[in-house]
Amino acid sequence: MKVIIDRARLARRARLAHGASLGGLLALLGSVALTLFRPDLATPGAILLVAGFAVATIGIAQANRWVKRPRPEDILDQALKGLDDHYRLYHYLDSAPPHILLTPGALLVIECRAGEGVFAYRGGQWRQKITMGKALRFFVEEPLGDPLRDAQRSAELLGRSVAIRLPAHRAVPVRAVVVFTHPAAVVSSSSAPLPVLLPKQLRSHAARGEHPLPEETYASVRAVLDADRRSGS
Repeated sequence: MKVIIDRARLARRARLAHGASLGGLLALLGSVALTLFRPDLATPGAILLVAGFAVATIGIAQANRWVKRPRPEDILDQALKGLDDHYRLYHYLDSAPPHILLTPGALLVIECRAGEGVFAYRGGQWRQKITMGKALRFFVEEPLGDPLRDAQRSAELLGRSVAIRLPAHRAVPVRAVVVFTHPAAVVSSSSAPLPVLLPKQLRSHAARGEHPLPEETYASVRAVLDADRRSGS
């Protein structure tokens, strides 16, 4: 399998996360200093405290996403290791879903969730068990949201984007899956409209038998994705 990643974009996001974390912490320290040495400026100090907390929280959450290892791309690379070179895994392309796998027969959008805990999909809604640890991580952990909706939306947008750039009369199926990447994630999703997987299940799902694309179509899709990689470099 060939892995293509925009490392420059990844590095930029990591720097922004570090900057936000540091800036927020400095603002918190500044608010404490302002309150101690200038009691008459209590109101600006309180505003700085709230702003610093918000920025620091966002920075820490982003650092967990873009700095803390293993990152989603690390887990996906390992999970799909061993597939042949007709499989190409793209990370962080320009104007595209973060993780896309080009298989011999389709494009696969991989929507990741990195949260720890117990998650269940029932009756069209996601639920998660809230423990004390989960509550303490609330502000710095990636929110669950609706990964199925996000995956479907990303697949539809990718499908339209690729279709208008392919030569006439060529089409490529676009599928979507949700992958919970945290090793302690427990997921129940038997009624989900899309596959919801753990990393260990992803390779067999990606390699399932399906009609291969014509060689010309496969080459065209690959060229579109490679061009997006270059434009984002």
